[in-house]
Amino acid sequence: MTSSTGSLERLLRRDSASVVASLILITMLAWIYLIVLALDMAGGDMSLMAMDMSLAGSRGGIGEMATAMILEPQPWTWLTFVLMLLMWWVMMIGMMVPSAAPMILLFARLQRQKLSHENPGLRIALFTSGYVLMWLVFSAAATTAQWVLGELALLSPMMKSTSPILAAAIFAVAGIYQLTTLKQACLAHCQAPVHFLSAQWRKGDLGAFLMGLHHGAYCVGCCWFLMALLFAGGVMNLLWVAVIAAFVLLEKAVPKGFWVTRISGPLMLGFSALIAFRALTDTF
Repeated sequence: MTSSTGSLERLLRRDSASVVASLILITMLAWIYLIVLALDMAGGDMSLMAMDMSLAGSRGGIGEMATAMILEPQPWTWLTFVLMLLMWWVMMIGMMVPSAAPMILLFARLQRQKLSHENPGLRIALFTSGYVLMWLVFSAAATTAQWVLGELALLSPMMKSTSPILAAAIFAVAGIYQLTTLKQACLAHCQAPVHFLSAQWRKGDLGAFLMGLHHGAYCVGCCWFLMALLFAGGVMNLLWVAVIAAFVLLEKAVPKGFWVTRISGPLMLGFSALIAFRALTDTF
């Protein structure tokens, strides 16, 4: 019995190390992709998004045209949409996988205990795949929103709001959502891996995938308005991306993390009011 217990513990440690290494690798690859993409776009290269850049200027004289000339992206194609969708999905993976790591690790440990004589790797992969698939759904919605905002000239080529009122509105809605019962309910599931897995446990490979989908749905419900803040600070502003990712991790990992949402909500509302006030002041 002691030998069997010792063997199981070694397997659990090995599985945990493998899962942690895999999650770190996935996160690193996602951030490397984002860094390369951001550097290219900052240099005016939109080829990775299947977009050319053209010069746009005023219709005045040569002097006025020279001062007004700016780089503008060409209209989107369906290939652009697919590549933007890929960008959003990779970004969500890089931002959200660290905060999902405790849930994935606990799921892996439980699977090893239930499948002590089998390799639980497939079910761990299926659970993780279900989770990131829900973020693909969100990424499709975010890409569509980006397309619409771009057509309305409300986003810069670096995907940052060109309208202070739009930025203020995003912060206001995000702040309000932080204080809603839906936010609190979704956050509760994300903060309690043991409770989630005990309540939502399903058997088999399909069960693992469905559990991942379910957890991903709660995670999207918890964080989707926080991700909308990317439009306010710049989708390709990697410092801003890192700040939001760190906040999400803090919100889920800190004991009694509900206080984080209750404090951050009013702060976002205050920042929204400040942006709107400055915009109105500059107008008049």
